[in-house]
Amino acid sequence: MAVSPLGWIGPNREEGRTGTDRARIVHFRKVMEFETPPEHLFLELSADSRYKLYVNGIFREEGPQKGDNQTRYFDTLDIGASLVPGKNVIVASVLIYPEAHRRGNHSLFRTDSPGLYLKGYREKKGESPDFIADGTWKMRTAPVEFYAESDRFAPLYIFERARCDNESRGMHSPGYDDSPWQSARVYTFFDLAGVLHPVNLQPRMTPFQRRRVGSFKGIKCIRKSARDRSSWESLLTSECPLEIPPGSEEIVEIDGEVERTAYLSLAMAGGGGARVTILTSECYAYEGEMNPDGFLMPRKGDRTDHVKGTLYGFTDSYEVGGAGTGEEAELYEPYWFRTFRYIRLSVVTGDEPLILKSFRFRETGYPLDRGTKVETSDPSMEKIWDISERSLRCCMHDTYEDCPFYEQLQYSMDSRNQILYTYALSADDRLARQCMEDFRRSVRADGMINCSYPSYEPNLIPGFAVYYIGMIHDHMMYFGDRELVEHHEPAVLSVLQFFRSRLTGQGIVGKLGGPNLEGPFWSFIDWTKEWNETIGAPGATRNGPLTMESLLFLLGLQYGADLMKFIGQNDLSARFGEEAERLRENIRIHCTGESGMLRDGPETEEYSQHCQVFGVLTGTLHPQEGKGFLRETLIHKEKFAQCSVAMMFYLFRALELCGLYGETDRLWDIWRDMIGKNLTTCEEDPVTSRSDCHGWGALILWELPSAVLGIRPSAPGYGEIGVNPRFGNLEWARGTVRTPRGPVKAAWKRAGDKYELELSVPRDMKVRVDGTRPEVKITLL
Repeated sequence: MAVSPLGWIGPNREEGRTGTDRARIVHFRKVMEFETPPEHLFLELSADSRYKLYVNGIFREEGPQKGDNQTRYFDTLDIGASLVPGKNVIVASVLIYPEAHRRGNHSLFRTDSPGLYLKGYREKKGESPDFIADGTWKMRTAPVEFYAESDRFAPLYIFERARCDNESRGMHSPGYDDSPWQSARVYTFFDLAGVLHPVNLQPRMTPFQRRRVGSFKGIKCIRKSARDRSSWESLLTSECPLEIPPGSEEIVEIDGEVERTAYLSLAMAGGGGARVTILTSECYAYEGEMNPDGFLMPRKGDRTDHVKGTLYGFTDSYEVGGAGTGEEAELYEPYWFRTFRYIRLSVVTGDEPLILKSFRFRETGYPLDRGTKVETSDPSMEKIWDISERSLRCCMHDTYEDCPFYEQLQYSMDSRNQILYTYALSADDRLARQCMEDFRRSVRADGMINCSYPSYEPNLIPGFAVYYIGMIHDHMMYFGDRELVEHHEPAVLSVLQFFRSRLTGQGIVGKLGGPNLEGPFWSFIDWTKEWNETIGAPGATRNGPLTMESLLFLLGLQYGADLMKFIGQNDLSARFGEEAERLRENIRIHCTGESGMLRDGPETEEYSQHCQVFGVLTGTLHPQEGKGFLRETLIHKEKFAQCSVAMMFYLFRALELCGLYGETDRLWDIWRDMIGKNLTTCEEDPVTSRSDCHGWGALILWELPSAVLGIRPSAPGYGEIGVNPRFGNLEWARGTVRTPRGPVKAAWKRAGDKYELELSVPRDMKVRVDGTRPEVKITLL
């Protein structure tokens, strides 16, 4: 039968056979000639697993968006403005990982037919392409070796041992001779993995990443150098060349000013045989110990202490070829972006002097457009906002990410918070939609979703599935998209059935898992020092079921009832409501201790702040009794496992419901302490301090506009806001909040025992005034 050209090319058969056990970069090259270049030339392109596209030597784009073994994405890009009369060179550098899970990045899926997909159209989507990637394209493998960052847990697998690729030097030039290169392999219908077939590719759901070229702040300290500080500073800030003599060793530590995610670029001339090592680090720290994942966990204090501290991180190394000249530098640019605040640059020269011409970075991340800003009477809030917004931005790329330095995985618990922060900051739901779609596609045969996705292997925390349902509920409230809720309905029902099928004779959720890797599921709840031995799972897991998993199921049923009502599934909504009431009563009966507090499990007398928080949020505890219990956990911290940064959003909500919002002021001390330790982003938690940047810590981005100013939806689609600001210990607050229906302006101030609130809202937004708060005088502008 006739088979139409597919547009997929890959490494030739010999390369494919010999390279399947290692990660590699393969360059694909094509020269095209135009007497008069077209005004527009639209490329439809994708890769297995990642491409970087260059047109006439200029970097144009990277992609595709992360997919999985069911769905892959393609990008559409107009390169017309980059074309010139005569010969034009297109180069796509493709990152290829082997199929073996532990030999590649955990969040990038791959197949046994790796390579590049490309079709070109003079019209945006013509009947047939004007050209495709085919056997006329040439290919060559770059001399780069990727290695794992840990012997045990290496989710990134992006770090490099590379050497100068003299044979590919000049490949972006029309006059370059690529005759020694091999012809690319053309995939046929029978060769290509089905998920990669063009009819199965889906258009990108999120925008391309932002890019900004930047310079380092300067030198933090010199560990070993014959050159003075000013020479190094001039290199970094003004790109004044710096020459390193033969037989020298130079070690300097460079200040990136703040933590950031960026691509690195080091330009050099001469220096054949020199060895360059680049260590990227979040901070200065002190000697620590290995954690269970195999990472060295240093002790952290003042993140800027270069006198007593050391930079811990991951390294890339590069062997200089000596091909760079004054006119055309030799560049070393690691393929994947790096996360760093500080960099240790080490150079050992051979028999030739090495000239460093420049060292800079290209910052990258999701193009988040901030439309919300809030000021308060507490000056510390401004600094907390600053490190929080930077944290969120660093944890948004193709997906939301837990931490950009260690994992770059999209976890549902983490992402639910990050999505809310994004809504409050920008009213942008594009990455949120992609995130929800990722988790929808991860549903397993048993009804559970992967707790992190895209992920190349199972990663299962049952309670995290409820946060996915929470995402759908949040989107309903902010955007009111019925089709989206209907699209996710099967996955929501599947998750609820997973929990329902595991109810015990007592009518509560039975034992699901325990500490990580001790069973099919990890019952992680929070990072607290009391639960260190059980790796984030309450210690009660050793004795049986966890109350928190029953409370999370209850919360999921409550979210589910609201969602089903929204899409007109009233019978199902009523059923979920009845189930929720029965479960709530069973939790009260079997999980209440002698004091009336909720125990961590029905078989234990251990207690945590977490169970009281979710008891309040689910209505298992009445607000008045919850108020007493929460106050008890705040006063007697030594008796109760405390909510860490990960759970602060929920603790704040419970305090709000119980009339204890003033208690949040002391909780902000966690972030004030971060600032006191000179962090520029929010640390993962104050217990282990593993990562210095974790998106779930950006709580203030939601808290100030949504709670302190009180601007949040009280009806689906932001059709109504309930005016109910939380004053806490503040004297005044004011700001503009971006919503899906337009900006809302609010300002309030204390006037004796009363508060004066001015509010300006879009015309089509309803305002519901809380009549139970006579102390608030409201003026609608």
